[in-house]
Amino acid sequence: MTTTEAEAWQDLVAISADPPDRRDKCEQCKRPVVVCWCSELPQPPIAVSSQIVILQHPAEEKRSLRTAHMLQLGLEPGKCVVYKGKRFPNTKNYAELQTIFDSPQTLLLYPSKDSVPLEQIERSRGPYTLLLIDGTWPQAKAIYASSPVLHRLQQVKLIAVGISDYVIRTQPTEGCLSTLETAAQCLAVLESKPELRSTLVRPLHALCKYQLENGAVEHQSKEFLLKNNQYPKPIGKRLSRLLNYSNTVCGGALELEQRAVEQQT
Repeated sequence: MTTTEAEAWQDLVAISADPPDRRDKCEQCKRPVVVCWCSELPQPPIAVSSQIVILQHPAEEKRSLRTAHMLQLGLEPGKCVVYKGKRFPNTKNYAELQTIFDSPQTLLLYPSKDSVPLEQIERSRGPYTLLLIDGTWPQAKAIYASSPVLHRLQQVKLIAVGISDYVIRTQPTEGCLSTLETAAQCLAVLESKPELRSTLVRPLHALCKYQLENGAVEHQSKEFLLKNNQYPKPIGKRLSRLLNYSNTVCGGALELEQRAVEQQT
């Protein structure tokens, strides 16, 4: 090999196999600067007595518009912790999670037959650690089924959740929220500070606003499309069960509201 060929070969092997990242990224949110939402984060990060622990399915990390990171940056360090896996605890997080699982102050947000409305939890007994399962509904069910330790935790559910502000993503039902919205709503209840939800979801609003201004369209939920005869394909068993659950929850919310009115009168 001649000197020229050797130099050419060295130049070739020095080329990175990965494509160059041509857009500057924000050091904090790791998104391209043009779509950075950090300006909408609460400053300083919010101090809360509760802690949010997210059990995240590995596939969720690959989503480009994931919202759990917004929550981590919006709260004081250590108040939102993410653990990844398909079952919990696992070899990577056993010691840390086992302490959480053994605590009587730990709550699991999961819609089982034994779950009670979070609004009914005695807040004076806090602070609480709230576990959220982050993933699609089938992924969340799979994590729950493969993690027996979750079955013995006190389980809670949200009743009046409202409509998701994550308008650039299709939700199964009207009551489905993003991870950020769910956690923000739970913290608003546990901390008795209703304003927490609107404060913590501002980065999501900024993200959706940018996407809509650059070609994205608002997505109605599958439930909305079905009610208005706009759903393009037959409804499956999985979606049918989720819609039935959603209707049950909404019915429960109305019943609680009616009881509150009766007690006041």
